[in-house]
Amino acid sequence: MTADEAYQSAGYKPDRGHASRLAANGNIRARVDEIKNRVAEKAEWSAADRLLSLKGIFDKEAEKDARIGIAAIAEANKMQGSYAPSKHEHKGQFTILNLTPEIIGKLSADERNVLAAAVPVLDKLGFFAGHDRGGGAEGGSEQED
Repeated sequence: MTADEAYQSAGYKPDRGHASRLAANGNIRARVDEIKNRVAEKAEWSAADRLLSLKGIFDKEAEKDARIGIAAIAEANKMQGSYAPSKHEHKGQFTILNLTPEIIGKLSADERNVLAAAVPVLDKLGFFAGHDRGGGAEGGSEQED
């Protein structure tokens, strides 16, 4: 965050001069550095010390209860990124639409018109690939109410 952004986020009107004057103030600079150091210390603990804590749990509990030891190892592995993200990909074909004459017959005239207007787009996207849509007319067929 820049001095200008910090000045604005504190509720003051944007003023580059005031922001840089405050940033140059020794007391303010010391306080900002102190806060940054505390954040850095917490981040350091979260990376290294957590692993040491898990190792301590493993060392203390593994002989008594193997499940606790295994859980500690699993948690350490997660922290270190040992588990690759899983990727789920469907490579097969699946049915999106299963429209029978009975189902279409239950639609209102407006709904049938919307469906008829969608057919060319669905066909372009390949939803009808390898299937005989019937009707023979390109772009769908007209229906009466």
